[in-house]
Amino acid sequence: MKTLDVDTLRPSVATAVRELCKEPVILLEEGIPIAVFLPVENADVESISLSFNPEFLAIIKKSEARLRTEGGISSEEMRRRLGMEPEAEAKPNSKRKRKAT
Repeated sequence: MKTLDVDTLRPSVATAVRELCKEPVILLEEGIPIAVFLPVENADVESISLSFNPEFLAIIKKSEARLRTEGGISSEEMRRRLGMEPEAEAKPNSKRKRKAT
């Protein structure tokens, strides 16, 4: 995946990119959409790159299909298998935020 620094773009494009927090920006060529700039929240370059990687997406798809057919294991079982203490006894990690479920 390629990256561009906003400062290397023409001023009108750089302005459009900086305004992405308002809405996506569609790039047109002779009136035909050819690309879109989308705002990114809570993501890094690696995460974005993986989300467009066909090999990674195939792995995820295969994993989801296997989960549907074979089922999964609980977080408690995974902790047991990894030799970790149960979640209720685990110490909170202030550096990592937990996602709400």
